Amino acid sequence: MSGVAFKGKRVRELSADAAVSVVDVFKSYPAAGGGQTPVLDDIDLDIRQGEFFSLLGPSGCGKTTLLRILAGFEQPDAGAVIIGGRDMTGVPPHLRNVNTVFQSYALFPHLNVQENVAFGLRMKGVPAAAQRERVGRALESVRIAEFARRRPDQLSGGQRQRVALARAIVNEPQVLLLDEPLSALDLKLRKELQVELSNLQETLGITFVFVTHDQEEALVMSDRIAVMNRGRVEQLGRAEELYERPRTAFVANFLGSSNLIPGTVRELDATGATVQTVHGPLRTTHARGLTLGQDVTLSVRPEKLRMERDDETEGNEIRARVDDIVYTGAENQYLLEAGGQRLVVFQLNSDIGADEDFDYEEEVALYLPPDNLIVLEET
Repeated sequence: MSGVAFKGKRVRELSADAAVSVVDVFKSYPAAGGGQTPVLDDIDLDIRQGEFFSLLGPSGCGKTTLLRILAGFEQPDAGAVIIGGRDMTGVPPHLRNVNTVFQSYALFPHLNVQENVAFGLRMKGVPAAAQRERVGRALESVRIAEFARRRPDQLSGGQRQRVALARAIVNEPQVLLLDEPLSALDLKLRKELQVELSNLQETLGITFVFVTHDQEEALVMSDRIAVMNRGRVEQLGRAEELYERPRTAFVANFLGSSNLIPGTVRELDATGATVQTVHGPLRTTHARGLTLGQDVTLSVRPEKLRMERDDETEGNEIRARVDDIVYTGAENQYLLEAGGQRLVVFQLNSDIGADEDFDYEEEVALYLPPDNLIVLEET
């Protein structure tokens, strides 16, 4: 995928040096009926210096366990974690150059903001003058200096989250670990802090490792994302690569939503492949590694599809019926029935006018662009 160009968020140049290396890490827990259940199965990845790196996946996929292993709260059964070129095997949390921000914030209720942020420095014996300077700088960086004298119960959820961030970055860790720190916030504040956190990370230059189950959070903030499933990394790459070119059905449906269409490869040439499906032959330009007669699954994002009323075909069109319409404000979601399969189309409201709006039970032509029909790997 390295040769694919995407238009979207600004792509930062990443360091070639690894801040964190996870080498063949395996972890299991006792199973209810006896034996062991693997939670992490040979995880192997490098997180680069100064990178905003996200571990994304559903509950139980192993992402929080991996974060706890990086922090030193748990030890792997096998494999190694290397931070700053140093093997962390057996190194306790307080001797690792990492800090963790938890979902619960974990602030001391009897201390004010300034005292909460200074707590770690005080425990390390940092001189008072240096404490004041570093605390002030940390509070300014998260834009909460005006609340320095307030206690946590006098702050909003978003303000408490910023205090937790300031307390973590004031120690100037090499790596900052964040365990779903925005999940308890309301939607509007969560979106605001996504952008602020991304900008803060770029300003500080600290390597962030961010755990989330929210695909939008990962897409908005991350330089790269590891999509995890059942203790394994299903796919690793930049946000645009994962969204535009998912390799598996799990990634296609977890990172956004996707229409999946099974079929069989019937033709191959220099420009792509023709796949025979229940809807008829569909053309895709993504034919690398395919063989004639191979059973495949095609994936296409709902916003890539185009609904039309005319009967003139240009190829890659199928007939469908509007089964339901979901209004979400910014867009309409059309649920279509086609050849016994449910397909979904997203259409922005800015594109919907008197002539473009479709009605219940209406018969439509659905165009599937060959460039946007992705061939998924079988897993």
